[in-house]
Amino acid sequence: MSAMTFDLVEEDVLGVRMMVFAERMHSMSELLDRSLAFGDRDYIVDDDRRISYAEHHAAVARVAAYLLDQGVEKGDRVAILGKNSIEWVVLFWATVSIGAIAVGLNVWWSPEEIAYAVGNCTPKLLVEEMSAITALLSGAVVERPDVQIDEDDPALILYTSGTTGFPKGATHSHRNMVCLVQAQQSVIASRVPPGFELPPGRALTSTPLFHVSGLHSGVVACLGAGNTTVWQGGRFDPISTLSVIEREKCTSWTTMPTTLWRVVNEPRAKEFDTSSLFHIGGGGAAWSAALQQGIRDTFGEHVTWGIGYGQTECCGLATTSTFADLLAHPDNVGTPVATVELRVDSGPADGADPGVGEIYIRGPMNMLGYWGNDEATKAVLDEQRWLRTGDLGEIRDGLLFLSTRRTDLILRGAENVYPVEIENCLEGHPDVAEVVVVGLPDDEFGQIVGAIVVPADGALLDDAALSDYVKARLAYFKVPSRWVVSSEPLPRTATGKVVRAEVLDRFPPS
Repeated sequence: MSAMTFDLVEEDVLGVRMMVFAERMHSMSELLDRSLAFGDRDYIVDDDRRISYAEHHAAVARVAAYLLDQGVEKGDRVAILGKNSIEWVVLFWATVSIGAIAVGLNVWWSPEEIAYAVGNCTPKLLVEEMSAITALLSGAVVERPDVQIDEDDPALILYTSGTTGFPKGATHSHRNMVCLVQAQQSVIASRVPPGFELPPGRALTSTPLFHVSGLHSGVVACLGAGNTTVWQGGRFDPISTLSVIEREKCTSWTTMPTTLWRVVNEPRAKEFDTSSLFHIGGGGAAWSAALQQGIRDTFGEHVTWGIGYGQTECCGLATTSTFADLLAHPDNVGTPVATVELRVDSGPADGADPGVGEIYIRGPMNMLGYWGNDEATKAVLDEQRWLRTGDLGEIRDGLLFLSTRRTDLILRGAENVYPVEIENCLEGHPDVAEVVVVGLPDDEFGQIVGAIVVPADGALLDDAALSDYVKARLAYFKVPSRWVVSSEPLPRTATGKVVRAEVLDRFPPS
């Protein structure tokens, strides 16, 4: 498989001029076929099961033929409702390889949410039981049908986490996903010495396949690079994670801040041989300095880490930070990756501090739109294909720093308070396991700062001590006025985001 090049040219994408890779693949089918070069190398490790690149390619052809027999045609939706599995991945690749549209449904949703999404995407086929796919993981060799696919044909629908209201189906094209693969490889190529070739990686992924991080980075980008993607079964557990790293000799781990925090604070962490691990990557939010120090303390000085910023609406990748930048500025999320334009619209109208404004993103990884929801699409994508993220941030020294989501910003009197700053502060407290900061209504100030803290095992925390801790490190108006110390874990989505609507219900009436 020839190495990719990363030269950029300006071309029309959906009627707008923007930068794209000059040499690129034009469909997911092309990407899939190139993976045959990796032959007998493990592609997926799923607990005690595994499948090689050659076996995967053959299985995809059999499942593609099965889908055609079921009446699935180009443009039809195939909805997948199931836990991470080899079958899930094979079905996904088979669907997109014949020009149909895969739909990843969240297995943690309520029946009402599932019914809404199914009604929205109207699939030709809804797959919950994987036995038919399991039977096709081996068998006779068949030719995969040759379907003409355009770069901007839709390939995938992934629904936003839906922490408020019903979720929206971000629709990704073949161009979006192939560009993601090349952008990630461009980042890696920029950080290794010229002429040095990295050995095949073994990447542990702790996120579900119905999420952009699990599918795009953990499955699609791994295939493009010829790496092995390794999963752990069941619900997340720190001991299980450490066991998998040791057993499978994982070289990298893609995760979220919440799961990483649990591992680096696991008392038994150093009992496991994690010497194969050399890099940890993730996103979701800037990582606190305390969390980054925990990585070093747990895994050793040789381990590096990187943080990216993005949304489902832009294939999960817009910026990435180097290890050196994180050591100098632990709370930055980096600079735009190849093909991505980024701007911050700051000013008094944004209701934020000078220099802080809403983040806008443009590039060939921006989604086509929300499936069946033109009104929602127009609210976030303008005519020039700029994506309005709803996130607040600022650019300092060429690096992007996140503040918070616009809807999470706390307006306390004349002061703007960013929850992430207080959360990062409290994460540094040795007796704090989890924390979330929210705005609470107040007659005098409009809003006041509230915090829910989950103590570490065996720890005792009280309001006064927590207030003193924050007061010693942040401005007075950032000190929470109301505290809830709870033994119950914070409610989270499948991707680790705190469900803020449920958090607000935990505060007793004032």
